[in-house]
Amino acid sequence: MFDISGCNGRGAWFQQPVRDGIWTCGGSPIVSGYVLTNFDSKGCSGVGAWFHQLVRNGIWTCPYSPIPAGYRSTTYDARGCSGLGAWLTVRA
Repeated sequence: MFDISGCNGRGAWFQQPVRDGIWTCGGSPIVSGYVLTNFDSKGCSGVGAWFHQLVRNGIWTCPYSPIPAGYRSTTYDARGCSGLGAWLTVRA
């Protein structure tokens, strides 16, 4: 989460350990083995938020998502990832 009034008006970020199925604010690092699977433009107090999941065969990934070694992107769906588009990720 992002608190715009935190740190004397400079803004403050809430941090917690990574886990499968976590929303993070835009600009957060993407941990190895995780992919971005959804986007919320209003999340994190308007900063934008990404949904992180552990990669697996048949998962849909958003633009800007890393594709871990051993996987590849195939089919495209323009409606995926809240309208940003998504690619089907499968084992290579």
